[in-house]
Amino acid sequence: MTTNSWIAIDAMGGDEGLAVMLAGVAEARRRFDGTHFFLVGDEAKIAEGLKNHPNLTANSEIVHAPEVIKGDEKPSAALRRAKITSMGVAIDLVKQGRAAAAVSSGNTGALMAMAKVSLRTMKGIDRPALAGLMPSLGPNDTVVLDLGANTECDARNLMQFAVMGAAYARTQLDLASPRVALLNIGTEDQKGTEEIRDAAQALRDATHLPLTFAGFIEGDKLSRGDVDVIVCDGFSGNIALKTAEGTARFVADLLRRAFSSSMRSKIGFLISRPATELLRHHLDPNNHNGAVFLGLNGLVVKSHGGANETGVANAIAVAAKSVRDDLARKIAEDLKYFEAHEPEGAVA
Repeated sequence: MTTNSWIAIDAMGGDEGLAVMLAGVAEARRRFDGTHFFLVGDEAKIAEGLKNHPNLTANSEIVHAPEVIKGDEKPSAALRRAKITSMGVAIDLVKQGRAAAAVSSGNTGALMAMAKVSLRTMKGIDRPALAGLMPSLGPNDTVVLDLGANTECDARNLMQFAVMGAAYARTQLDLASPRVALLNIGTEDQKGTEEIRDAAQALRDATHLPLTFAGFIEGDKLSRGDVDVIVCDGFSGNIALKTAEGTARFVADLLRRAFSSSMRSKIGFLISRPATELLRHHLDPNNHNGAVFLGLNGLVVKSHGGANETGVANAIAVAAKSVRDDLARKIAEDLKYFEAHEPEGAVA
């Protein structure tokens, strides 16, 4: 068994508990038959839970970690307990080279802090970014970053996010030259902060990169599918993501209420059920779960805290695909190429 076939799972993290995490791993194991898992957490509880998933026994190994990071725990406090927590031990397995990636549904701030301290950032990266996939009307999902790791970013940070996001889109979406846009309050060149305008100019000049700069994009176009990668600071990105998720839930609840309002509506629901099921599938965040911390010397994937077993399996799928496609190496190569061809006077 090669190191690349092993993924470390923080089995104790997340809102839904151990049972959902193990069910998600079992589903992922069926999808990726050659993948093996380190199940990190309370050994006795994991062993008991595995009785419900005998198919995992031959493909997993329990790694004991006595403590769990709380959902509201401050990153500084979490760091002090990293070596004895399921989240910290899972990340350490990546650092040791025993696992190719780590997946956790736990506290995002703590996960970011632990991953950054343990794995360090790649050469040429000032700050790692959290990148996820957002559903769109286009032929593929849209990569959005940063989703909350960095609340304030300068032009150089945004440039690095663009390079990493494009590399991620090439691996996850199989695109040769992803279309990249900067999230802004307008599409005109003079709109936005100085940092955004400077990053846009630098991206226009970076014709040597394997991406196509598409200018600015506004919030109402996030899901149109007009671009493949949307770059922003973590403050704006997190708000955009939560707004999109809230809107999806609103639409789903509105349809549910409308279709149950009368007998005629219920009959209408039965007639239109194939279309509404397709809509429900598209709007369900579990079907787009799994955000990657890009820019680290190792792969760490954040699963949504409230993800169900399918959501957990999809987050693991993101990790497995990133390992298979050698995402970290491709990002490092793009960064090296970017710096070697960076024009004089570009963003510092």
